[in-house]
Amino acid sequence: MTELVLDGLKAKQQKTWASGDYSAVAALIQPIAEELAQAADLSAGATVLDIAAGSGNASLAAARCGCRVTSTDYVTGLLDRGRERAGAEHLPMDFDIADAESLPYADASYDAVISVVGAMFAPDQERVAAEMTRVCRPGGTIAMANWTPEGFIGHMFRTVGRRVPPPPGIRGPVEWGSEPRIRELFGDRVTDLRIVPRTFVFRFASPEHFADYFRTNYGPTLKAFEALGPDGGKPLYDDLVALAAEHNVATDGTAKIPSAYVQVLATRR
Repeated sequence: MTELVLDGLKAKQQKTWASGDYSAVAALIQPIAEELAQAADLSAGATVLDIAAGSGNASLAAARCGCRVTSTDYVTGLLDRGRERAGAEHLPMDFDIADAESLPYADASYDAVISVVGAMFAPDQERVAAEMTRVCRPGGTIAMANWTPEGFIGHMFRTVGRRVPPPPGIRGPVEWGSEPRIRELFGDRVTDLRIVPRTFVFRFASPEHFADYFRTNYGPTLKAFEALGPDGGKPLYDDLVALAAEHNVATDGTAKIPSAYVQVLATRR
């Protein structure tokens, strides 16, 4: 795929993530970031780069460990929300506009490089893996949390994709949740690569509440509904309600939806 096509796709993605209110979705999954920070065994005083940080879940988790954090994203509004959250907790942190595929930092600049369901969405997966390892010092830590292909979010993306097909030639973001693909992407740049299956449970009042929440706040689903229009959006809404109901394990009339992800932990060679 040409550089021009990738740039066009990236610009479209940027608009997608700027739509809706991703911070509302991110607030639900803050525990994923806290667990990753603990699993990565971050040290107080360590320099940490959070890639595709969104509204700052992983950045805040690292800052609470006493780390010196740089929070990056290519959506200004999301960084602004992260800045507000850091200010409310009196956590010192730097914020930079940065592209996960072309980070504006020197080689070996950080003790740890982290990303929670963020870097996985960049279209050029090989370049992201190369950049994550490039800016991490030898012996430093790389830590990610990524949704899996077989988990609920993977099913949700395929459900949306049946109604609004993704761009051809681009590998799906949930491939970052596949162990063979993760090992392929990082290759011999890392050692001690550990891929740990985890589960996060989304909790909503009902399957319909889930569909409403993601239609309103989550950029990819919001844009899919916009593309389909009112008539085409109804079948997608019904699909999402049915998907949530299928995965629902609650017995009290609400919705509890287990969603598989992996913690990726590695040492930079």
